[in-house]
Amino acid sequence: MDLQISVFLLFILFTAGHSLSCFNCALGSCTMTTCTNGFTNCLSTTITINSTTVKLRGCAPSVCPTGSLNLGIGKGSSSCCDTDLCNFQDAPDPSTNALNGKSCYYCDGQSCSKTVSCSGTEDRCFNATVTTGLQPQVFKGCVSKSFCDATTSIPNVGSLSCCEGNLCNSAKSVTQSFLFLCCSLLSFILLH
Repeated sequence: MDLQISVFLLFILFTAGHSLSCFNCALGSCTMTTCTNGFTNCLSTTITINSTTVKLRGCAPSVCPTGSLNLGIGKGSSSCCDTDLCNFQDAPDPSTNALNGKSCYYCDGQSCSKTVSCSGTEDRCFNATVTTGLQPQVFKGCVSKSFCDATTSIPNVGSLSCCEGNLCNSAKSVTQSFLFLCCSLLSFILLH
């Protein structure tokens, strides 16, 4: 009986104490990190705005979208996995995805009436309202379904809606800051 209890306790110690390890990379420097509670995935992200590409890796929460999004003025892709050090590769470069025939409206800082061609797995259009500070900001563009399914885990997002038809996210005009757009996108990726 004592042997069975000892084996059981050893099993609990070895399984309960295991935390996920991921690569943590930013600005070309990578380290191994142990994820904290609530972070059960490893994430790789590639973001391209104008001609600047940023590649990041780290721990991510349990709701972790794999796919891409296109904001018209920038694109991003993410790849999630759930085993130790599985994020050893960069997420695919979103600018290399082939066009898929879908179009959505996007916001360029002046209005939300311009259209963008979706590519790769971007099979939805989206509208998002993000609040940091006093004014809510509107974002629109193309997105993969997995981002629509992860709406509860995106910080500061007051509302996010996805739709499947061409140009289904309406051309309503809104003024917004380009810097705010970049910061919101990066904070979502880095903080999750």
